[in-house]
Amino acid sequence: MSRMFKATLMLVSALALTACGFHLRQSAALPSAMQHVHLTVNGGIDLQRDLARALEASGVTVEDKPGPGIAELRVPQAAFSTETLTVSGYARVTEYAVRYQVQFQLNDGAGQVLLPLQNISMSREFSYDATNTIGTTAQVEEIQRSLNDDMVQSILFRLQALQKHGGGAVAPAAASSSAH
Repeated sequence: MSRMFKATLMLVSALALTACGFHLRQSAALPSAMQHVHLTVNGGIDLQRDLARALEASGVTVEDKPGPGIAELRVPQAAFSTETLTVSGYARVTEYAVRYQVQFQLNDGAGQVLLPLQNISMSREFSYDATNTIGTTAQVEEIQRSLNDDMVQSILFRLQALQKHGGGAVAPAAASSSAH
């Protein structure tokens, strides 16, 4: 009887996950010009590491050095900043926003621009508790990790869109994302 209950519970859980729209992330279908890529990130060591992992998971070979036949994914800007949103009556900050600004561009192995400079800006807001500054530091670090993960996915979505449009050059775009 216990096995039947467990099996039923697993089946109901699986159906609930698919009904709510949950799907495992698959690797991105990237342009064929990206079989071999050299990745250059200015700032954002975590972004470089996570982006390299995501590219490799999508079947791309990430090369250590640029060269002929190696596409170049350049990220000239990857920077976090914080902004004060609200201040209490005692001149104490009560709410912040963590912002993440990234620019990137993709060139093919011959140096031709496949994806012109793209700007992506994301932010998250959080409440500040002056009595718990240690918790605030941990909260900011977690928000930055979350924004970094979202940024990697956003970059992959842009590269995947390039593939869907025939791998040709795409017009520059700017995006903004905000979650509370």
